Amino acid sequence: MPLINRVADLQPDIMAWRHDLHQHPELMYDVDRTADFVAQRLREFGCDEVVTGLGRTGVVGVIRGRKPASGDLKVIGLRADMDALPIEEATGLPYASKVPGKMHACGHDGHTAMLLGAARYLAETRNFAGSVVVIFQPAEEGGAGAAAMIKDGLMDRFGIEQVYGMHNGPGIPVGSFAISPGAIMASTDSVDIRIEGVGGHAARPHMCVDSVLVGAQLVTALQSIVSRTVDPLESAVISICEFHAGNARNVIPQIAELKGTVRTLKAEVRDLVEKRIHEVAAGVAQSTGARIDIVYERGYPVVVNHAEQTEVAQRIARDIAGESNVTSMPPLMGAEDFAYMLEARPGAFIFLGNGDSAGLHHPAYNFNDDAIVYGTSYWIKLVENQLAA
Repeated sequence: MPLINRVADLQPDIMAWRHDLHQHPELMYDVDRTADFVAQRLREFGCDEVVTGLGRTGVVGVIRGRKPASGDLKVIGLRADMDALPIEEATGLPYASKVPGKMHACGHDGHTAMLLGAARYLAETRNFAGSVVVIFQPAEEGGAGAAAMIKDGLMDRFGIEQVYGMHNGPGIPVGSFAISPGAIMASTDSVDIRIEGVGGHAARPHMCVDSVLVGAQLVTALQSIVSRTVDPLESAVISICEFHAGNARNVIPQIAELKGTVRTLKAEVRDLVEKRIHEVAAGVAQSTGARIDIVYERGYPVVVNHAEQTEVAQRIARDIAGESNVTSMPPLMGAEDFAYMLEARPGAFIFLGNGDSAGLHHPAYNFNDDAIVYGTSYWIKLVENQLAA
């Protein structure tokens, strides 16, 4: 396999960086140690610019090639995420998290380390024309750090014309990649529901409006949106994952509160599901006599890979892993705030094999160090191909 030999030489350093980051996980925008670690490395590598504090705690490095860009494409961006999750680690690793209740359960430590490795190589060789912008983003896990960096001028300030992202994929063999054009990950919206009935004694339900019963009816009714309103050939998920009511076994509670998530792959389906949630809730309220209030908030948009840049990503991945080790993939109903970057600029998001590991967001998950050479080589070859000297 045509991996880059220098990357194999760098792997021990990249692995050591990852293990250090893994031991010191930080959440959301509070990634000060991680951001400082990244900025120090980028300065050591000799990046032409190192900018901190973009999107609160994001870090950007600029590396200029040996020659000015000669073609239409002058600047590309490569993005890695830095934040961890509020999960207690259960790996038993010698480099396990030292921070109680926090761990890198999604592999962002690996993403950051691989992009640092690519930055080191690119700063050493500069075998490209134009500039590459390495983007280290906070708050992917629910904080929309990508949108915050864009709001702070990421794309315009650095002249980024195309942008690329990568995520590890448990279940995909190490040394393999998966990618498809179009919608590849779902939008994610939140729905908060407050039901107010009439509380009272559990022995006199006829004198009450049971908020628990209303909530149960509503949870069931909401599933009819997916099964009977959305086209069966489209994708939608409504999951009510929190249901809080009452604190005594003999009291019918007056208030019930429900919280859930909505996932879709198309804007029109997203609009339809939001509309129907309000309509179904109003119908249940009318039929039961309860008051139902809905707060629906839109989160990350759909991750949509651009066709031309997806072809580029596929070609680079095949150069590294071989034709048979780059596969198409169906869309995932998980979400990613790289969607904001793909709304701002053309680009592509690819999945890197993590092997037979625990799943993402699981306390036993760990990024596979054997994947480092493949991910780092992908970044380097992407730059050298797209910005050919």
